[in-house]
Amino acid sequence: MKRTAGKLADGREIIYFDDTPDAPPRSAVDTRDLPRSQPLSEVRRDPLTGEWVAMAAHRQTRTYKPPADLCPLCPSTPGKPTEIPESDYDVVVFENRFPSFAEGVPDLPSTVDGMPMVARAAGRGRCEVVCFTSDHRTSFGSLAPSRVRTVVDAWADRTTALSALPGVEQVFPFENRGEEIGVTLHHPHGQIYGYPFVTPKTERMLAVAAQYAAEHGRPVLGDVLAAEKAVGTRVVGVSEHWTAFVPAAARWPVEVHVVPHRQVPDLPALTDAERDDFARFYLEVLHRLDGLYQRPLPYIAAWHQAPVRVGRDLAWLHLEVFSVLRAADKLKYLAGSESGMGVWINDTTPEQIAERLRAAG
Repeated sequence: MKRTAGKLADGREIIYFDDTPDAPPRSAVDTRDLPRSQPLSEVRRDPLTGEWVAMAAHRQTRTYKPPADLCPLCPSTPGKPTEIPESDYDVVVFENRFPSFAEGVPDLPSTVDGMPMVARAAGRGRCEVVCFTSDHRTSFGSLAPSRVRTVVDAWADRTTALSALPGVEQVFPFENRGEEIGVTLHHPHGQIYGYPFVTPKTERMLAVAAQYAAEHGRPVLGDVLAAEKAVGTRVVGVSEHWTAFVPAAARWPVEVHVVPHRQVPDLPALTDAERDDFARFYLEVLHRLDGLYQRPLPYIAAWHQAPVRVGRDLAWLHLEVFSVLRAADKLKYLAGSESGMGVWINDTTPEQIAERLRAAG
């Protein structure tokens, strides 16, 4: 892989990750006249749950469903400059123009309206966009294994870089795919968030992992992985270094966890062999997911990594892929029980979905 860093017209960083070392130089200049970005993100602590909520009102003006010929993630062409100055690329990462969190956010009062129970802080962190290919018409599942490997290396590179930023407590690479998920740019891409706090879901998972380790002396996900492989009922596929299964307590109508056989805290800790194997195996999983309803499946692919400073001995890296599609033409809505109480009600069983995914291959 070849890595080349540069700057966009407004000072944001852009990094090209090429599949091979002999890729052409990445020296194109961003010719746009862009004002310097001045995001005003902040975070506020919910006094009833203890969870942090991000406020980013400047995102209201972000690009929304542009036509394909005006896609800001396609390569630049004469007379049509985009976020990527080059005329072609393999994988590219750049700072989001409309970030939920940013490094240069100004200081704020420590509370909201002087209420001591509602803490407030600048939303300092970093948000990046990851373009998987220059081809607007394709998808992650159609990439070659060599390209997926480049994406994995880019995720790992950015995890290391964002983890080193002051104030970043957790790094979250993810992909949103499909209009049903809420995607507003159809070019194949994902994002990486550098949060200024440990996310609520990760906090809960670490607490459970700590309790399980204290009681059993073993990592909970390791025992889950071993049990799922032994039973096999919910296993979707197994490779040399990874296993994909539908979790026994799946919340979503389609949900698959892709788990490495070795406990590692994050993507940078994966070996070359584990990265190569993932690149091949994940494409098989995505092929099965698209075969479930014989249509491109809208999904969220979310990497669960250890936080930067806490719980690194407890965490076990894994990828969670899930969809809101409960039938080929029906959506799972997060209604009263899910949205109001956080109690999930699944309209199918994990065993049924696993069986159908195995058949979809």
